Order: sequence, then C-alpha cells, then structure tokens
Amino acid sequence: MQVAAIGIAVAAALIFYVAGKIPLYPLCLASTGIVTFALYGFDKMQAKRDGGRVPEMILHLLTIAGGFIGGWAGRLVFRHKTRKPVFLIVLTLATILHVGGYYYLLISLN
Repeated sequence: MQVAAIGIAVAAALIFYVAGKIPLYPLCLASTGIVTFALYGFDKMQAKRDGGRVPEMILHLLTIAGGFIGGWAGRLVFRHKTRKPVFLIVLTLATILHVGGYYYLLISLN
C-alpha cells in the first residue's frame, strides 16, 4: 500500500512537471505531503482497528523526503503520533531543512 501511494505521487508529480505547469520542488513537496497525510490517516484508522500499521520509519522517511506539511497536518487533523517526541523532532528538522533549502535556492537563483 505504501509503495503504491508513493508511486502514484511520484508519477503525478512527473506528469505535471513534464507538462510545465508547476516547478518540480514545490510539486514534490505537495505530492509527498499528500501521501504522508494519507498514511497518517490510514495508520490512525488501523490503530483504532488493531490492524496492520504503517511502519514509523516510513512516516519518518516521507517526512524527511518532503512530506513535512502532510505530517504536521496529519498530527493536527488525526491527532496521531502526538505523544511520541521523535515525531515532533523529525517534523521540526524536516521543516527547517526544506524551508531553509528552498530559501537558499531562491536566493541563489537571483
């Protein structure tokens, strides 16, 4: 399930990028954010059902890969992973990394 969701997000991002509609970096952030948000919701639903869960490492890797907005939204909307400090640390570091990196890219292009 996780691999399929990531594959769909990557394919959609590439289609929009090739079509020239949206720059690649913001598109990647949006697509990984959507996947991360969806997996937070799925994991919360599975936690309530006692079903198969999304591995925490997958959620961390997606957050670091650019899904930090979806991670923050998932925590807020689903009230999921709010008691685990490592999720707050990873989300904060990923946010700083991507916001700082994007700012650096904008500065260096001008």
